[in-house]
Amino acid sequence: MANAVQTLKNELTFENVLMAAMRTPGVKINRAKFLRKELIKYCPEQIVVEAINSNPAKAGISKEIVNKVSKQVIDYETTKVTTISVAASVPGGAAAVGAVAADITSYFAFVLRTVQELAYLYGFEQFDLSEDDVDSETMNYMLLFMGVMFGVQGAATALQKFANTLAKHVAKKLAQKALTKGTIYPIVKKVAVNVGIRMTKQIFADGVASTIPILGGALSGGLTYAMFKPGCMKLRKNLMSYNLCDPDYYRNVDIIGATCEQ
Repeated sequence: MANAVQTLKNELTFENVLMAAMRTPGVKINRAKFLRKELIKYCPEQIVVEAINSNPAKAGISKEIVNKVSKQVIDYETTKVTTISVAASVPGGAAAVGAVAADITSYFAFVLRTVQELAYLYGFEQFDLSEDDVDSETMNYMLLFMGVMFGVQGAATALQKFANTLAKHVAKKLAQKALTKGTIYPIVKKVAVNVGIRMTKQIFADGVASTIPILGGALSGGLTYAMFKPGCMKLRKNLMSYNLCDPDYYRNVDIIGATCEQ
């Protein structure tokens, strides 16, 4: 088992896992469809349309509603990723170590899904995520969000700068230039190293758990839960403090008269 785990560590580099996660079916979130599905429960059609065309805050949707929806999204994605992790480790035995690779890839696929969902709820535009090819710019911004999730120094400040620039009605491409290569690359590199270390620890923990029949599933699922939800909540806490998701910031803009249900 030890040899198998070591082989996994050598083969599953963070870059390889992230690219595999990017190619996972369902990892790309369509912003318009997602916002409509989540917001139509609380808001009339015209406000949902405005939220899609601009962003939820500019459409006048309260922070309370967005925070409520984002909590539901995190709970839902946490349940799914934990359930998959438990199922992957239930068989037990040394042969199950091979399932660890799928478990780790699945974990980061759910991270990417949740990053997009939270970003769209809190005012960001559609990210150019594709299962076939992901440009380096999009990859860097995904890493920036992940850096906030995992508490990497400098990530939260950089993301807030990007968000505040977007809030000033600046096109996304121009807003991205607010973060120069000299600013974002050191942070992105730091995120890759930090998350890579965490991933290596998870590989070892999952590898050990997978050798224990039945109990291994609970151990692996518990580890996944402990890593996933706190990171999502940390990102959520950061995003909810930005101008980009603050309706009061847009009070000088004409807002549709209809209101949403709390």
